[in-house]
Amino acid sequence: MFTGKPDLIDRLVQLLLGLATLVALANGLFMLINPLDWYVFIPTVITTGPPNAHFIRDIGIAYLGCGLLLGYATINPSLRWLAALAGGLWLTLHGALHVYEVAAGICGPAIFWADAPAVLGHPALVWIALVILFVRQRVAPAGLPKPLLLNTFDKMAPGESGYLREISNAPGHAFEKLMHFMPASMHRHAAPAELFHAVRIGATLAEDCGPCALTTAQSALADGVSRDLVNKLLAAAPDDATKTAFAFGQAIARQSADAFILGDDIEANHGRIVRLELTMAAAIVRAFPAMKRGLGLSKSCSVSPLRL
Repeated sequence: MFTGKPDLIDRLVQLLLGLATLVALANGLFMLINPLDWYVFIPTVITTGPPNAHFIRDIGIAYLGCGLLLGYATINPSLRWLAALAGGLWLTLHGALHVYEVAAGICGPAIFWADAPAVLGHPALVWIALVILFVRQRVAPAGLPKPLLLNTFDKMAPGESGYLREISNAPGHAFEKLMHFMPASMHRHAAPAELFHAVRIGATLAEDCGPCALTTAQSALADGVSRDLVNKLLAAAPDDATKTAFAFGQAIARQSADAFILGDDIEANHGRIVRLELTMAAAIVRAFPAMKRGLGLSKSCSVSPLRL
């Protein structure tokens, strides 16, 4: 889920990646600027042989590259998890090399354990952050294996993901491009969850797509909206708190002039940013039923039972 402001666990992920970034950048700069001082500063390095300033700088550049990738990922880990994975890859392989050397008897256990906090602990920060993201399902779909994504969509909306499989077989990486687009329909930072999902369900219902509305409703449940309210929205009977947002979504989908009045009302009560987020959600969520309609897969599906 990409909705809502980052919570404490999201901040923990950023902290872990941020620490890994600082360590990589600091070590890389040290190796690059003062390679011989770095050689003396790390006591276990002396046991590997005489210093080579060029070689130390080469490794420093690798650390700097990892640090830059990790720093980029730290800003928005959910959408930039691939950068974190790339940034942690060399660190992980470096740690694996140290494990191999002690297992093969190339270096002694004492040297290995002296290096372990930095050599193994450093990539561990990255992997702990990535595991948290994946367990919480807070990773952008772009970059995940296509079969995994398609099977996930099949489970989320049985019988509803046929158009995605057709797009996945299209040339020119069409499916990967769509995966980059999908998170935009779930952007919520300032908008209350009830208003956000009311506008999405309203816009989807206006597109005359019951199965799409049910998929949208599942997202609302996952975001903490009550089942009772979700069913009211699916029945086009929103409560007083969500009726303006629901109508706003429908007005946007129908290209009605009412969108101006309703949008002004929302802005007056909740602010410009909330209006922007609701507008973005209503406009983008329409793309999915529109694609099905354009492919001839959904001439009319309003007969679907709309209740969860």
